[in-house]
Amino acid sequence: MTIEATITTGDWMSLRSDATLIRLEVFVIEQQVPSELELDEMDAQCLHAVAYDAAGTPIATGRLLPDGHIGRMAVRKSGRGCGVGALVLQTLMQAARERGDRQVALNAQTHASAFYARYGFEADGDEFMEANIPHIHMRATLD
Repeated sequence: MTIEATITTGDWMSLRSDATLIRLEVFVIEQQVPSELELDEMDAQCLHAVAYDAAGTPIATGRLLPDGHIGRMAVRKSGRGCGVGALVLQTLMQAARERGDRQVALNAQTHASAFYARYGFEADGDEFMEANIPHIHMRATLD
């Protein structure tokens, strides 16, 4: 099942409230990541993407850091399995391409590594723990 979604990109000031809503729900409430680890000083330096469903409800988010890392990818339960996470990821990858990045990288929760592999990401290194959740570093070359 796919969901009709609109992606908005922008800076932290313009997307902060919607991105924070999603990230707190997914990471802090669902996954019990400490809130002080979730929101950080890098947010102000990133390009953010937020996906909205047809009703205008924010359902997914992610960010692109200045160094080419993609992070804080989160999809609310109502948007999972519908392709909205892929839209956010592809939007951030395209933004990296457009600014001249040759590759992007991310720290994927290990259970989500197959999702990222579908978009050209390959594991780079050993599994590690971050916020008590197993992760793997992944990279993708941009064409």
